[in-house]
Amino acid sequence: MKHRLIFASVLAVAALSLASTAHAQPSALDYRWSVEFGMGWDNTISGNINSGGYGKINGQEVVILKNSYEDVYGMGLHIRFGGGYMIDDVTEVRGIFTYQSLKADLTPMGDIGTSNLYGQYDPYRTFGLDAAFRRYVNVAKDFRAYAEGTVGLGWIDETDVILIAPQANLTKDATDFYDRTAAFSVGGNVGVLWQLNPRVGVYGQMGLKWVSGMSAVDGLAGTGLETINDNSSRWTVPLVVGVRARF
Repeated sequence: MKHRLIFASVLAVAALSLASTAHAQPSALDYRWSVEFGMGWDNTISGNINSGGYGKINGQEVVILKNSYEDVYGMGLHIRFGGGYMIDDVTEVRGIFTYQSLKADLTPMGDIGTSNLYGQYDPYRTFGLDAAFRRYVNVAKDFRAYAEGTVGLGWIDETDVILIAPQANLTKDATDFYDRTAAFSVGGNVGVLWQLNPRVGVYGQMGLKWVSGMSAVDGLAGTGLETINDNSSRWTVPLVVGVRARF
């Protein structure tokens, strides 16, 4: 009888200890709101800032080669900030602002007559807002994997290009290429969140994103090259790392 009493007492103490531990580790709903800051890189996998074509400028035959966004701007770094709200333990809605400003390299564009033709694009500047719906799953202690879908709008500055052909003594200044644009985007991401403590976590994610084309301007009207800026939509693989705080 005495042994049974001791055994029951031990079980009761263990149960109270477990209950206390469970209470000490808050659920996602104890901190419904979150803010985050991150930075990422866009790897363009398809889509061109200019297509190929041929025509005439100043009476000389011109051949234009296609150039991808990565050819002109490289792998674009962007910064992002925003927040989220937990609907339940595994579901979150989020809003993210993204800013990007990329300088362009001097880009080989093709040939004009017997001279090489180069292009100097304006910087690519955009400010975007994405809405996301995210679902989490626990994978280990303090680690949660997630998947999310996003839709958004990005406001892209006007983009001009200067065409330069040294051997042909040609500089065509500020050729209008793209007007200021509101571009639509849709995508998805998968990632892992590491909760360092109940309030602060770090995350990494990768995804796939489609961005609609920019608004073309016929700055090359009458040259036969009017269509080289007609199809500027693109697919990217964004990689993002950041920090997240809950409250």
